[in-house]
Amino acid sequence: MVRRCFYSFHYEPDNWRASTVRQIGAIEGNQPASDNDWESVASGANQDEKISRWIAEQMKGRTCTIVLIGAATAKRKWINREIIKSWNDGLGVVGIQIHGLKNRLGEVSTAGENPFDHIKHGPTGKPLSSLVKCYNPAGATSQERYAWIAQHLANAVAEAINIRGASS
Repeated sequence: MVRRCFYSFHYEPDNWRASTVRQIGAIEGNQPASDNDWESVASGANQDEKISRWIAEQMKGRTCTIVLIGAATAKRKWINREIIKSWNDGLGVVGIQIHGLKNRLGEVSTAGENPFDHIKHGPTGKPLSSLVKCYNPAGATSQERYAWIAQHLANAVAEAINIRGASS
């Protein structure tokens, strides 16, 4: 069963890596915003309100949020908001480290912090990482890590949905 997921990631350094993950095909993801679309959302007056509405629209009909974690993903304002909104809306949430995947220049980056360590679970006050899983794909090369993601992403999403359902 193909799941409909929302992808959350730090656009500038990780959009190429995120694109390779989206192309796996096991998960139906939201389409990336074109530069022109994003400029219209992120510019002008009421920027925060427009971005919040855009995120909400992108999340409609999704069952899980996949946070693609690069070197600078943790503690980013909009990624944190996407994680919190996903959890509060009852979506599954899962993290996948993508530092081992190549960017468009063939470079890999360093591992980033787990963003769920910095977000508190409302009722318990514990870090969301006490509930949400974050995976560091196995493999020594970009191809091996990509293959790991291709093999395990659908199961990670299904598990995240189950975890979220049990945490209601």
